[in-house]
Amino acid sequence: MGEYLLGIDIGTSACKIAVFNREGHVMAAGSGDYPVYYPHPGWAEQDPDEWWDAICRTIPSVLEKAGIRPEEIKGIGIDGQSWSAIPVDRDGNVLAKTPIWMDTRAADICEEYNRKIGEKRIFDLCGNSLQPSYTTAKIIWYRKNFPEMYKKIWKILQSNSYIAFRLTGAVSQDLSQGYGLHCFDMRKGVWDREMCREFGFSEDILPEICPCHEIIGTVTPEAAAQSGLAEGIPVAAGGLDAACGTLGAGVIHSGETQEQGGQAGGMSICTDTYRADERLILGFHVVPGHWLLQGGTTGGGGVMRWLEKEFGAFEREEGKRQGKSSLDLFNEEAAAVPPGSDGLIFLPYMAGERTPIWDPDAKGVYYGIDFGKTKGHFIRAAMEGTAYALKHNLDVAAQAGAGVSVLRAMGGSANSLLWTQIKSDITGKPIIVPSSDTATTLGAALLAGVGIGMYKDFDEAVGLTVREKRSHEPDPEKAALYEKDYETYIELYQQLKGIMKKRGGR
Repeated sequence: MGEYLLGIDIGTSACKIAVFNREGHVMAAGSGDYPVYYPHPGWAEQDPDEWWDAICRTIPSVLEKAGIRPEEIKGIGIDGQSWSAIPVDRDGNVLAKTPIWMDTRAADICEEYNRKIGEKRIFDLCGNSLQPSYTTAKIIWYRKNFPEMYKKIWKILQSNSYIAFRLTGAVSQDLSQGYGLHCFDMRKGVWDREMCREFGFSEDILPEICPCHEIIGTVTPEAAAQSGLAEGIPVAAGGLDAACGTLGAGVIHSGETQEQGGQAGGMSICTDTYRADERLILGFHVVPGHWLLQGGTTGGGGVMRWLEKEFGAFEREEGKRQGKSSLDLFNEEAAAVPPGSDGLIFLPYMAGERTPIWDPDAKGVYYGIDFGKTKGHFIRAAMEGTAYALKHNLDVAAQAGAGVSVLRAMGGSANSLLWTQIKSDITGKPIIVPSSDTATTLGAALLAGVGIGMYKDFDEAVGLTVREKRSHEPDPEKAALYEKDYETYIELYQQLKGIMKKRGGR
């Protein structure tokens, strides 16, 4: 009988499930999609029960594909998207769809509480500015807008802790997701009761904080029947998707940095020193004793998915004829366009923007359109725009004293050699791509592996499982060209932000 680890990733567009052996080889992987709901301008929400349904649909097919029996799974780790606010009653029922990380409905609440409590006092405690994307303002929004539902809340859960709850019946709050609440002491890793009171909610609705690799329970008979897993499998608390991806990319020591290319973009700089900056995001790493100074942008791989969905009909049909994916053909079209996209510049603010500008009213913009531009120009400009957003965050991190020498890439966009090279050229940083494009689920699985003792520590886990597939070096000539366009990129937002603010959610 084999011994394997299962990783579950609760992404924005789909859950991803992967089974790994002790050496980190992917035995099989699969995904199950679910929708994002946009009922009003500024709203973006999901139904956590649809996450669970997708997981239960996907796990049996992955186990079958791998030829693995459920009882051969020795541990389960779960990662999830940030800043959920899942209201659960005492019977375990979800009381409302959760606003997700793109949701900005609570902007007015943030303004109100920044005035009442004080921006500096909030930041000094939790190392993050109060923004509508975070969990804090969403809880207050529930209290103000759904008072009857709010009275029924037993616990507020995060994406990974909700799935852990469905698997084990145990409520938990892992350390890495604590940063979503502004009553969280970022130095000590504990809830601050006084700040909870000032925000107007009780600490009692927040689960007890636990280490990310802690085994919080085992798969229940009910969960086993629904998911196709075996009863009694240990389940780790898990953590933030970006933090698990950082682990899965091999970033576990101070100064190492992950570059994120999933639905969202950004970076995570590992540090063993508390280092907060209001323009960035600070959270605990899933690796004990470390923090992650993060940049999180709304424009990542999701930009390319949007372009393909809306403008890729030809490539989908041509791809069938050639035996290629539509995204492969998108890459070919973009590669035919020179660096700088002949002056076409893209602002990737597709759902407002998070770091470092924190502007929920920011909008996506193409600048420099003329009759000479082709679809390839628009595709390449989108790749370059997301790379400018990455550079913007890295520049701010350097100003905060967190310099970066090498990036370790993860996420779907890391599969594009062109896009990865563009990021290297624009940031001026070498980029290493680990062998697995399932870095996030691998990171989640490694938490379970350490939790059950399959690995003695995180150094052993990473040493056994993370391997380098390829690397990219920046081209100095292209970097000089991109630097001029980057200045235009920055100036465009500065010139347009007043108009964006005026038009708000329209």
